[in-house]
Amino acid sequence: MALSKDIESKSAPGSEQFEKVRIVVPPKQSKQRIDVYLTHHIQNATRNKVRAGIDEGRVLVDGKKVKASHPVAPGEVIEITFQRPPRIEAKPEDIPLEVVFEDDQLLIVNKSAGMVTHPAYGNYTGTLVNALLHHCNSLSSINTELRPGIVHRLDKDTTGLMVVAKNDVAHHLLAKQFSRRTIDREYWAIVWGKFKQLKGTIDATLGRSKRDRKKVAVTAEGKNAVTDYEVLKEFDFLSLVRLKLRTGRTHQIRVHLAHIGHPVFGDPTYAGRSNTWGGLEGKKALQAQNLLKLIDRQALHAKTIGFVHPSTKKAVKFDSELPADMQDVLDRL
Repeated sequence: MALSKDIESKSAPGSEQFEKVRIVVPPKQSKQRIDVYLTHHIQNATRNKVRAGIDEGRVLVDGKKVKASHPVAPGEVIEITFQRPPRIEAKPEDIPLEVVFEDDQLLIVNKSAGMVTHPAYGNYTGTLVNALLHHCNSLSSINTELRPGIVHRLDKDTTGLMVVAKNDVAHHLLAKQFSRRTIDREYWAIVWGKFKQLKGTIDATLGRSKRDRKKVAVTAEGKNAVTDYEVLKEFDFLSLVRLKLRTGRTHQIRVHLAHIGHPVFGDPTYAGRSNTWGGLEGKKALQAQNLLKLIDRQALHAKTIGFVHPSTKKAVKFDSELPADMQDVLDRL
């Protein structure tokens, strides 16, 4: 597939800049609806957005408008016009921040649910970085200007402990520990079902889903990913599980647990919000439905983090309580 990009030099009405993408359909391409084809070939595209672009006339095939059902054919030239998103900037914002520990080298923060780690398209404000810039006079600059101090990340709706570097030396030493997998991280999760074995290891390669590029899936073409688990407590149709990562892939815990049939309770992305999971019926299905009302996200919390402090060279470890929504589920159980 040939793909080229160029930015229009002229501004469209309203001084909005547009970006053009040109795709030449390869010779061996089988017939496929153009909305499906573009969803798979354009980064971060969704089928709804592609259809909207087609309906608005921003998708041309050999210079002509087409319908979403148009079957692509080898040799066709597809031109797509995108509106360029506004420039992202990280600015200080007075956002409540739970600081567990702080010195002149680093901070340990307990990230709340719903908070994105750093600004990105679709999340321009209200991120952890915005809060950190307001809280700190100095953060490391090793990463881009949108990620000052950020050594690692947590998913938007995963709560828990994160270490933030205040200077580049601390950042480098912490990042090295993450790279070498010597960071001691422990997650707790409430998951569906009872495990056949109370301890085990999930070893399954992970990569971007071919069906939905926003999701991660177990795939033979993916990267090595290993998760250790231990069941802490069993309930009727749920379990409280402790997890440790040997690798650090995107959505690793959530995808691994869903892969073995135990999705994280409440997870809307990876099959965790069905009150009839595993064939639950009657009172159990009703109980599950009521429990799901207590939490609107995946019941996953980064509970513990330990590492060698970059300046004292001593091992330190920090622990946190479960967030209120997960504790509410456990109390009800």
